[in-house]
Amino acid sequence: MITAVTVWQGRVSPVLDAAQFLVVAEIEAGSVRSQREETFLGNMPHEKVARLCTLGVNVLVCGAVSRPLAELISSSGIRLIPFVSGELGEVLEAMAAGHLPDRAFSMPGCGCRQGRRFRGRRHVCSSHRAGAKRGI
Repeated sequence: MITAVTVWQGRVSPVLDAAQFLVVAEIEAGSVRSQREETFLGNMPHEKVARLCTLGVNVLVCGAVSRPLAELISSSGIRLIPFVSGELGEVLEAMAAGHLPDRAFSMPGCGCRQGRRFRGRRHVCSSHRAGAKRGI
C-alpha cells in the first residue's frame, strides 16, 4: 500500500490545501518498507490530486482539508484520512499497524476527543466515526 502524509517541519501538515510537501511511504505486512519526500507541483486542488495519482498513492493522511478538495481526492479513488496531527514517524507507525484513524492522533480542536461535531457543522471527523464503529 502506498501511503502519503502531508508534512511540515516533521509533523503532519496542519492544512492540506496549503501543503507543499509530503512523504510517500510503502507500507507492507505491518511495517514501513520505504519512504521518500516529494513535493506538490502546484497548489490548485486538481494539481494536488493529479500529483497523488502520479505517485500511485492509495491512502492520504493529512490535517484539515477543505470539503471540495476532500471530495476530489475521494472521487479519484484515494482513501482520505483527514484531521490527523502528530509526528511523522509516529503517524506512519500507527498507519502501518492499522491504527489510523485514531483519536490519539486527532487534530486539536476538532472535537473528536469529546465526541462532538466539528464546529457545529454536519461533518464528523474520521477518527470519531471510526471510534463510534468500534464502540469507543
